[in-house]
Amino acid sequence: MSLAEPIPLSACPACVALPATEMLAQSRMRAATEGIVLSIPEARDGAAMAAIERRLATEPGVQSARVNLTRRRVSVTAAPEVLPERLIAALEEVGQPAFELDPGLLTTTESERRGRDLLMRLGVAGFAMMNIMLLSVAVWSGAEDATRDLFHWISAMIALPTLVFAGQPFFASAFASLRSRRLGMDVPISLALILSSAVSLFETIMGGEHAYFDAGVSLCFFLLIGRYLDYRSRAVARSAAEELAALEVPRAIRLDADGEARLVPVAEVRAGDLVLVRPGARMPVDGVIEAGASEIDRSLLTGETRPVAVEPGTSVSAGEVNLTGPLQVRVTAAGASSSLHRLADLVAVAESAKNRYISLADRMARRYSPMVHLLALGAFLFWITRTHDPRLALNIASAVLIITCPCALALAVPSVVTSASGRLFRKGLLVKDGTALERLAEVTHVVFDKTGTLTMGAPEPSNLESLAGEEAAVALALAEGSAHPLSRALAEALKASKVTPAAVTDLREVAGYGVEGLWQGQRVRLGRAAWVGAEPVGDGASYLAVGAARKALIFTDRLRPGAAEAVAALQAAGLGVTLLSGDAEGPVAGLARTLGIEAWQSGMLPAEKAAHIDALKARGARVLMVGDGLNDTVALASAHVSVSPASALDAARTASDIVLLGQTLAPIAEARVIAVGARARIKENFALSLGYNALAVPVALAGLATPLIAALAMSTSSLLVTLNALRLK
Repeated sequence: MSLAEPIPLSACPACVALPATEMLAQSRMRAATEGIVLSIPEARDGAAMAAIERRLATEPGVQSARVNLTRRRVSVTAAPEVLPERLIAALEEVGQPAFELDPGLLTTTESERRGRDLLMRLGVAGFAMMNIMLLSVAVWSGAEDATRDLFHWISAMIALPTLVFAGQPFFASAFASLRSRRLGMDVPISLALILSSAVSLFETIMGGEHAYFDAGVSLCFFLLIGRYLDYRSRAVARSAAEELAALEVPRAIRLDADGEARLVPVAEVRAGDLVLVRPGARMPVDGVIEAGASEIDRSLLTGETRPVAVEPGTSVSAGEVNLTGPLQVRVTAAGASSSLHRLADLVAVAESAKNRYISLADRMARRYSPMVHLLALGAFLFWITRTHDPRLALNIASAVLIITCPCALALAVPSVVTSASGRLFRKGLLVKDGTALERLAEVTHVVFDKTGTLTMGAPEPSNLESLAGEEAAVALALAEGSAHPLSRALAEALKASKVTPAAVTDLREVAGYGVEGLWQGQRVRLGRAAWVGAEPVGDGASYLAVGAARKALIFTDRLRPGAAEAVAALQAAGLGVTLLSGDAEGPVAGLARTLGIEAWQSGMLPAEKAAHIDALKARGARVLMVGDGLNDTVALASAHVSVSPASALDAARTASDIVLLGQTLAPIAEARVIAVGARARIKENFALSLGYNALAVPVALAGLATPLIAALAMSTSSLLVTLNALRLK
């Protein structure tokens, strides 16, 4: 069956009581060659992974299910008739909410391949270095003539292929720098590797006493350690724009003019088409509701936790979740024109701007690299003019280039970042970006999101004590008969209070209104105020009708642990703090008062949050953004540095520089203190490197250091830099 073929009625036995178009919608089919990738944002440990894989394995047609806890995804291989919605419903049963990602838009393997490649080259360089060192010991011990020459040739046969293979990351980077007419850090590194090898080979051919293959391979080994440390500090980072694109629903149920429902790729949907969105599904397009009533979850886009009632004439956006009733939506924008796709474009632009940040190491390299080349060239010209001995001049120039090789500078930042990242990880913070610590140390202003960040993002009933014993039992029975988020929260709270559900029969959920049933011969209801005949008491409430009694159940969002401490510590450190939320004014104002935040705004859209951060940046502020939702993704990418909780949406975690692994926000304030210390260690490492050069370079220029002594001195400076970085622990 192709995606565009009509969906047969027989595919869904549960459709017999529904109108024809809804019956057809229940039987969405998947292409036979396509796998299913689901995001599982609340899977945090091995127990959750085991529960997910066990539950999916019991689904008919599922061949395999593999959970990746790092990326919070499960990849499912299944028969073509297995629908993503069926798997999502199965995971809901084990308490793991999920939603579908488009596997065609997820590209996460390039970074992993690069890491494996660096590690392989590092291993080859280390193995070769150890073998050449063994041969060098014999030469240093007094081997002469043919024996010495033999050891030199064996060293050459090991070293030259090793340097060609292991040095490729530096050679490729140096070539790219030269092609763009700039001198990056890898240009002097590559020259040092090439010259040490060339001089050593020349000495071996000429039967010289000294060859420096061990110096060249050792230099390459140390440099690869720095490059791999730098990779590890960036290994978790991926493009948030790609993650956002993957959130777009890949298929839609289009209703043709003859009333037939066809499952088609979203790319084939055009403005003016009519699509069907069934309960539990995400909106595949932007549009206006033409038929149906329901409630939708807009938390991904606005951060608003409470479901919003919708009816014909209401505008909806791609990415929102339809909760209770089927909706027919007239398309206004789809695919690249949808609001979700435009949001991805905004994130890509913001990421590009952040990537232009110039680190301390890069700024140092711009000044250092030209100086190194000039020194080596000057040494060569001076000695060849004075002695007319090209061999001596080349040896001295090589020693100068090796002794000034920026190995210590290359290690200065990665060693500190790795040390500081380890300390932060033990405190519950995962640093994803190599320059994040430098940027965090520069922060002057902090912007917090509300829902899911300063609060836990899950509504909880706050006045259960107002329910009498029988009312609580009826409320539990009704709540268990609904999939509404407030009903689920109410059911969990009542079960935790050891309430036993009443014997309510004839349960029926009315789309957009609530759930009702019969208890002791009378109709009982749980839902919207007007539907149950109650006086509304404000936002964030559900209402229970039992007989003549009408009770309002107030839902609140619990404050995240450590939120008050983090805000107070940041303010005490002299940083400005602002609260920006897409939620309603009342809850936002109340939270701001509780935490002592004077600057706050409510009802903000994603682009408005990013614009507010841009305005702060225009006034000279360096902004730290802390958020968790899709509505925060552009702001997270726009900020100078950003933090997301581990429970955040995949796209938000990806856009952020640091991930908060635990529940508490308290480590955020301490992270800035550690970042300031890390920046100080980086500057100290630069000072150590430059101080070493100030002492060693005159020795090399005077011709008093061979390339081997230069390599040993370079290794000593690298060791000093690494030991200084370890002070952070």
